[in-house]
Amino acid sequence: MEKIPVRRIDATFNKSDSFQHFSIRHLSDLLSGKDMVQPLHRHDFFHILVLEKGKGLHAIDFKKYDVKDNSVFLIRPGQAHSLELKADCSGYMIQLTADFYSSDDKNNSSFLRKAAYQNHYAIEGNKFKKVLPVLVSIFEEYKNQQENYTEIIKANLNILFVELIREQNKNQQSKTNSYAQERLEEFLELLEIHILTHKQASSYAKMLHLTSYQLNAITKTLVNKTASELITEAILLESKRYLLATTHQVNQIAGYMGYDDVSYFIRFFKKHTGFSPETFRQNFK
Repeated sequence: MEKIPVRRIDATFNKSDSFQHFSIRHLSDLLSGKDMVQPLHRHDFFHILVLEKGKGLHAIDFKKYDVKDNSVFLIRPGQAHSLELKADCSGYMIQLTADFYSSDDKNNSSFLRKAAYQNHYAIEGNKFKKVLPVLVSIFEEYKNQQENYTEIIKANLNILFVELIREQNKNQQSKTNSYAQERLEEFLELLEIHILTHKQASSYAKMLHLTSYQLNAITKTLVNKTASELITEAILLESKRYLLATTHQVNQIAGYMGYDDVSYFIRFFKKHTGFSPETFRQNFK
């Protein structure tokens, strides 16, 4: 079955083997004075847009955002999105795979995962002025490649991610348990990877070296949902992606999602959305 297009890091702009997993570009260079229109697609990397000046529309997994000044979009691998940017937008586009951080950089990877839990950040003007020099430094290090430039880039990325995490937490009354938060992030990451083949909470608990009770306790505490409810949401999201992004028949999508019984898939979809798959496609496409 034809899949939603998956884009990979554009090696054309990577200046050395060190950057097989990372790139950064000025939006003005990408746009070249023209509007950008990107139809629905996925990435196999983290896609970050930092907009000093922004105008357009960005849809990420069926949630629409107006593109505005002083904003950041952070898209996780596997998420489906479409993007429209006006020609006069300015800022940076970063492409980053999880492999850019070595296995020893656990804190760095944790900062990235936590920041990527949220797709859109609208940042107050003075706070954005703190973020922008970080991007300038990353771009200069990427361009000039002086001694230990990758370490400086990673250090600056950490600053960016920590600032985004602070944005997430600024309205929270209390800090969440870091261990539980990390397990939740790992669980959500596993859902993106394995949702076609694993649909039981017990399977994910085993992958995380937790009991089903422990996994449910974490998800209920942090997002007030059971692990099974999050699995259902992931199944529905992936199904919706294919219903709206392709012309495949419902039985083909059911098979892709791991359901041999198309009737069961249709009942499952309608139970949780209020629409049959075909009606959903007609109403929302």
